[in-house]
Amino acid sequence: MGIKLMSILMLQVTLVAISRGVPRNGSSSKQNFGPKFAVKSIQSEDGDVIDCIGIHNQPAFNHPALRNHKIQMRPTYDPIMVTKNEKDTREASDHKGNKDLYITTTAQIWHKSGSCPEGTIPIRRVLRKNKSKGTTVDDHARKKPTISPYQFNDNKNMNLLQANHSLAILHTEGYAYFGAKGDIKVCYPSVELDDEYTTSQVALKSGPYNQYEALESGWAVSINKQNVNPSVYGDRQTRFFTYWTIDASVETGCFDATCPGFVQISKDIALGAAIYPISKPNELPYQITIFIFKDPFTGNWWVNYGDKVYIGYWPGELFDRLSFSAETVQWGGEVYSARVGTSPHTATQMGNGEYADRHAGTIRRMRVVQNSQVIKFPDWVNSYTDEYNCYDARYRWEFLPEPEFYYGGPGRSYMCP
Repeated sequence: MGIKLMSILMLQVTLVAISRGVPRNGSSSKQNFGPKFAVKSIQSEDGDVIDCIGIHNQPAFNHPALRNHKIQMRPTYDPIMVTKNEKDTREASDHKGNKDLYITTTAQIWHKSGSCPEGTIPIRRVLRKNKSKGTTVDDHARKKPTISPYQFNDNKNMNLLQANHSLAILHTEGYAYFGAKGDIKVCYPSVELDDEYTTSQVALKSGPYNQYEALESGWAVSINKQNVNPSVYGDRQTRFFTYWTIDASVETGCFDATCPGFVQISKDIALGAAIYPISKPNELPYQITIFIFKDPFTGNWWVNYGDKVYIGYWPGELFDRLSFSAETVQWGGEVYSARVGTSPHTATQMGNGEYADRHAGTIRRMRVVQNSQVIKFPDWVNSYTDEYNCYDARYRWEFLPEPEFYYGGPGRSYMCP
């Protein structure tokens, strides 16, 4: 009787796991979208092809938990619309003579070549011919697992919070979080090798370090050589991304629309498409505004872009812990490489490749949403970096209208051999 009961319980746990997260070799590769389903295809000048897919035919609905999902076209509640503090802060900054030199952009390069019609969403085409031998689209679309079974026996990982990942972040915890927001300076860092990438993002996480659930959005840069695509996007462009996982990227998780889960409603923003314009030295800086927040009535986690565009949402039924709230919020940069935490170190850059100061990677107007459902500056923050000689982090609040977070670094250098 005991064995039978145990078998039933194990079956139930397996079914729940499958319904919430698509395993890496599961149905995420069985896509019912692509060129033959496109209402319109747009050839972008940067080489991308954007397929305009009917909103009800998008890849999200291949997820077993979303087969009968009804699309929510707008959030029922948006904290931005009811928060007075954000407007007051911006006006106070202007009154003090600190005119904001940052330009917020929501443009993408493919916009120069066309637009998607009403009733469709833009999907960046992923070319399967670029796959490496013995791998799947899922392998490229998911972050490499952050926890190595040999992590604590491998000297090179002793100083890293996550194996093969180097972080420089601003961190807050201690409350239940229902949203996070930040203005992220758009940079163009160098990525050295095929299987490396660098990102800057806003992230909400919940759960233990080896099995956490996460929602992320920001910009990413990866690289491709010799038509092999072990990287995320396969070129050097700075691209807008979303990411989610329910198990610390061990078996689930993906960037953008490369696996079912994220429900998109915007016809104007393509997940994974190149951002335009980007910040350049000695010119006006550009930024993207990312706001991830939970709809308190539907439980869906929305992504707002530039304070104006509702891109879409992760349905609440995808998650376990995040179906309630997030336990921590992080802003900052991340570099993935097998050569972080060791020597010779990777030369892949974080931010814009400069160590943390006002000219480096920058995130401003950090905000959270707590039980009050009002956007506010977090009550407590702390900066953290895995490798301060390689990628630095600095939180500055003095002599500024409000705090700013600087992060980044060159990777391999005389300080980081």
